[in-house]
Amino acid sequence: MKKLFLMFLSVVAFFNSCAQKKSDVSKAKTNELMGKSIYDFKVDALEEGKQINFADFKGKKILIVNTASECGFTPQYADLEKVAQEYKDKLVVVGFPANNFGGQEPGSNKEIGAFCQKNYGVTFPMAAKVSVKGSDTAPIFKYLTEKELNGVKNTTILWNFTKFLIDENGKLVDSFVSTTKPTDEAITKYLK
Repeated sequence: MKKLFLMFLSVVAFFNSCAQKKSDVSKAKTNELMGKSIYDFKVDALEEGKQINFADFKGKKILIVNTASECGFTPQYADLEKVAQEYKDKLVVVGFPANNFGGQEPGSNKEIGAFCQKNYGVTFPMAAKVSVKGSDTAPIFKYLTEKELNGVKNTTILWNFTKFLIDENGKLVDSFVSTTKPTDEAITKYLK
């Protein structure tokens, strides 16, 4: 009985150690992101071998959107392209394909790029596929969704086509749920 109890304590200690290490890693990643601005982020682009450097967008507003090709909101690609063209002198739209919701972005980066171009004529920058929630959340989405990092608000991404508007100085203005179209006054009022 004593051996069984000691074995139980060893197992509990092992799992507590694992949980602490995971917590320490998460805290380290959070600390690494603290004090950053959107301009500190560089992400892989959808086009192989290329990067998107957010510092290149200084002086413009940025609309960041998590996208998916097989979602009921996928037609918003057309609205995103419309907004990107209409406000191109003061706004950059950046799409981030993600497969976090209902497996609605199963394709490779190459397939996603072909889909966006063929079906919606997308010309705005598209990042390589990322995760926008969970333990493997891309650092830029960790930054966008956590108030302690972005200084403005916490946002829970509930589905594809959640939008984040950044001002000309790299600060988060607001986030918008999937049902808010890119052409909605809630967003365009900041672009006029």
